Amino acid sequence: MAAVPFVSVDLLALATNPSYFSTLPATSGVEPAVSLLSYHDSFKDLLGPNATAKLIGNYSHQAFHEGGVYNKETNTMIISSNYDVGPPPDNINITILSLDDWSIQSTAYPDLWNANGGTSYYPPGSNTSAPPRHQVWADEGDLEHPSSLVSVDVANNKTEVILNSFLGGRNFSSINDVRQHSQTGDIWFTDADYGWFQYFRPEATVPKQVYRFEPGTGVIQVVADGFVEPNGLEFSPDEKTLYVTDSGAAQWMQFNYTRPSTVYAYDIIDNKRLANRRTFAFADNGVPDGIHADTEGNLWVANGDGVHVWNPEGILIGKIYIGETSNNFAFIPGGVLVFTNNRLWLVSGIKAQGREICKDFGVGC
Repeated sequence: MAAVPFVSVDLLALATNPSYFSTLPATSGVEPAVSLLSYHDSFKDLLGPNATAKLIGNYSHQAFHEGGVYNKETNTMIISSNYDVGPPPDNINITILSLDDWSIQSTAYPDLWNANGGTSYYPPGSNTSAPPRHQVWADEGDLEHPSSLVSVDVANNKTEVILNSFLGGRNFSSINDVRQHSQTGDIWFTDADYGWFQYFRPEATVPKQVYRFEPGTGVIQVVADGFVEPNGLEFSPDEKTLYVTDSGAAQWMQFNYTRPSTVYAYDIIDNKRLANRRTFAFADNGVPDGIHADTEGNLWVANGDGVHVWNPEGILIGKIYIGETSNNFAFIPGGVLVFTNNRLWLVSGIKAQGREICKDFGVGC
């Protein structure tokens, strides 16, 4: 593990010199490497002085794309690969990282065709006093299988499709990411059409929206629309705010930066509805993708050059800068795993704790 120093960013220089950012030592390297860019002193306090970094995996295929869901029973982190992993028809779409020895395996779960985002999951009637043994995954589907929400029992390699159609039988486009509300057990998820852009899903038949689903009753509700590409979503620690990323600047494997690269925030009303949509943050590199909150309410977002961290007021306080696109990441006790498609990075020795660490790992409670 190599120590990672902080690089302080001069905001006035950044605001008045378009070339300033490229002159920083951290941003001028040819090969990807981890640096900590501090835009505010609170970032140093949040991470602490003992951060280290290590490259855990470096593959020729995109094994480290999305998800990042911990299973305590097996002490593994489950990560979804990108669609181009092959060869067909035996597309391996799940990467299993052991937190015991950092070993990596690939597998596929039955009836989970193209996993993207995921989260730990308590099915209706579960014991919520123990870490969850199930996960729920956003299955984008393919040309033969509908896009679905799939419950996975990782330890026993069992799956159950819990949702694959909207009212009237219309299928979703490409369900992208998912979270479970801790108080109600409802599943909130986003639906984009990246499967269409990657040629493995038909053209969309429903708008790009955010949904709330009650797995115990079957009730499903559209809670937000007006997106170009709704992507990651996350609750604030008190679950009074929902954050949604719109990665609409990226379509058809190309970028148009006049479209959204935006994080929106909503008030959650009665644990069921959304109100007061507002712009929370705008990404300065790439598009915001996977998103997680820490216990202090800071928002960590995967972007085009690593992971950006905004405080609860929407001010950028720092970056885990890698110099390549991060689609998602996952908190572990004392650290964060960063997924950059072909590579898996570990930043450890940090003070910040993910919002769901207590629930998933059963520590720090």
